[in-house]
Amino acid sequence: MWRNLTSAAWNYRRLAPIFLTPPLLLPLPLVVGTKEAECGFVLLLMALFWTTECIPLAITAMFPAIFFPFFGIMKSSAVAMAYFKDFHFLLVGVICLATSIEKWGLHRRIALRLVTLVGVNPAWLMLGFMCGCGFLSMWVHNTSAVTMVMPIVEAVLQQILRVDEGMSRDNNCGLQLDEVHIENVKGRVREGLEETSSSATSSPDATQVSAPPSRSVRDNRICKAMCISVAYSSNIGGIATLPGTSPNLIFSEYLHQIYPECKCIHFGNWLLLCLPISALMMLLTWAWLCWLFIGPDVRSLWRRRGEHSDREKATSQVIKDEYRALGPMSCQEVFTLVVFLLMVLLWLTRSPGFIPGWSSFFPHHSGFISDATVALLLGLLFFLVPAYGPSHKYETMISWEDFQATMPWKVALLVGGGFALAEGTKAEAIHVNPLYVLIPATLCTSFSFLLPVSNPPNAVVFAYGHLNVMDMVKAGLGTNVIGLLAVLLAVTTWGVPLFSLDVYPDWAPPFNATTP
Repeated sequence: MWRNLTSAAWNYRRLAPIFLTPPLLLPLPLVVGTKEAECGFVLLLMALFWTTECIPLAITAMFPAIFFPFFGIMKSSAVAMAYFKDFHFLLVGVICLATSIEKWGLHRRIALRLVTLVGVNPAWLMLGFMCGCGFLSMWVHNTSAVTMVMPIVEAVLQQILRVDEGMSRDNNCGLQLDEVHIENVKGRVREGLEETSSSATSSPDATQVSAPPSRSVRDNRICKAMCISVAYSSNIGGIATLPGTSPNLIFSEYLHQIYPECKCIHFGNWLLLCLPISALMMLLTWAWLCWLFIGPDVRSLWRRRGEHSDREKATSQVIKDEYRALGPMSCQEVFTLVVFLLMVLLWLTRSPGFIPGWSSFFPHHSGFISDATVALLLGLLFFLVPAYGPSHKYETMISWEDFQATMPWKVALLVGGGFALAEGTKAEAIHVNPLYVLIPATLCTSFSFLLPVSNPPNAVVFAYGHLNVMDMVKAGLGTNVIGLLAVLLAVTTWGVPLFSLDVYPDWAPPFNATTP
């Protein structure tokens, strides 16, 4: 009987925060009774539910729509308006681009080309994959970048292992994995993503598949290094641009919402601040992972071309063969690349700050055009331009079904909940430039390197079966330190003249009281 009760209690442990947290916080609205206390009740309740993940994160994000009208903090219509911001339009436009990149295989061409440029020594190969994934994550969702690159990484790793085992390259030597392996990997990836949506207290080892015992220690280390580097590079690359990762977009929208007079954050100067951070982190993280997994001997990095091992020659050949198999760029790839370059160019030149941008051509509509306007306009083209010539049935570059499969609706709702919460609570009084606090906080939010459940990219990579939890913890500790030091360096050096961080801005009042 006691064992059954204990088992039942353990199975329903996720319900504990749901029933225990509200009674503990009820004195705030019932005893204190002020609007500030009622708003604090909602804020703390959401923070605890988000931390424990006792219910889905997106559902917790809807709490302001429930409690703010009941407490008289905001009308229901006002709360609903806070859930959909300029951020969401920017996200929609970027996801249209990402959908076309993935549908027509442009990501494979970019990743393979970068890998062929750096060489096939394990350390250089890892740097190539990191650069490819980091570049993709600057423009698409981090999870999408990882899922685009990891099948290529896995196939290269399988080729390396086959060469070491003395198997013939003629047997399935391409970068296309056999169907059974693909289905196994897909299943583990789905489990890994589900793991990130469940309680963080559950064991991450549930999705981990141990490496075959026949592998050598060096092979295991190479596999670990390659996989973990892809997960980390997606987060590192994502911070370089405003649309690259959700925290950056949330920061931008929050800043415009709380400080509507602030016009100092745009695509161009964010890139100037964060691209050096991303590049510095990428190089230092690569060096750290090389030392941790591959070894401290750097002499092998500078071997001449004729001194490659059989494994490196075989890997090089299979990568070149796969790149050649892509053939010339298709019309669909060319169009996607042109739209991508045009989008970046328009973002950079809209309002660069040091010279008038193209938005100055609309003097009577100053401030009306944003990066989201550009993203939506160009994203719309993918639903209009035909994918094939007039000899084929009319089919657009992407369909609504393609878009729906890529669009992270949970992220959109989760971010909307944060905006709604921000509408109800506003306070600062330390009288420093808000950017001096907000920028480091935003960037460090992306440095979730420690655990498989820390973010979806970690879970996707973990599900391939080459890593265990301690591998990620050891590597993540060093990478977190690298990220923290890089951000501190940036906001105390080149970030100061970019955003005038050393002065209190005119657009920020000395303090804001909590609004009823």
